Amino acid sequence: MGRKSKFSAEEKLKYVLICIEGKDSINHTAALIGIHHESLRQWVHNYQSMGTDGLSTTSKNFSHSTELKEMAVKDYLSGVGSMAYIAKKYGVRSKGMLHKWVMKYNSHEKLKASGTGGVPIMTNGRKTTYDERVEIVKYCIEDQNNYAETAQKYQVSYQQVYTWTSKYESDGVEALQDRRGKRKDENEMSELEKLRAQNKLLEAQNRRQQMEIDFLKKLEEIERRRY
Repeated sequence: MGRKSKFSAEEKLKYVLICIEGKDSINHTAALIGIHHESLRQWVHNYQSMGTDGLSTTSKNFSHSTELKEMAVKDYLSGVGSMAYIAKKYGVRSKGMLHKWVMKYNSHEKLKASGTGGVPIMTNGRKTTYDERVEIVKYCIEDQNNYAETAQKYQVSYQQVYTWTSKYESDGVEALQDRRGKRKDENEMSELEKLRAQNKLLEAQNRRQQMEIDFLKKLEEIERRRY
């Protein structure tokens, strides 16, 4: 069974060094301490990219300038190295983060500075209609689940965006209705209205999936050019 408590930075460093120094394998060490081997592999990557800061258990956001993001993306696209290599070279916390930058760059979106994409995290929520929530979730999905940027655009809280998107992804469009009180306009929605909202969000998901397919095709082309 896995451990319920979080590992401290010191504990993470101990296990990371065991793997880096060749004293034990990542898979075996992960099994011994009760975590998935990919989690330990991520610790190793973070340590190699950012040193002990990469093992911090705080919620600190690691900031990256626009220039650094562009250099990392261009290095990768020009075949300088693998995604893991580029992430380590520029101190990027994960390959997934670099992946998002490359997708944005290939979609001709501007790479903004800071750990949250150059957008301050909105903490104050506000009341919204069902249609607004549908539109907010649609934008968030199309924007690679960038909760901070979506919250800033629609002037709602980060937590609201995260909650609505998670509810939709797990329970569908009806989960976006406000169940508090007796709001006739939402609780008595027609099937046609629900269908329209569902179609809007499915279209957003399909556009995102197509972007990812196109992105993977470009990655395959880049990998083929390397060999």
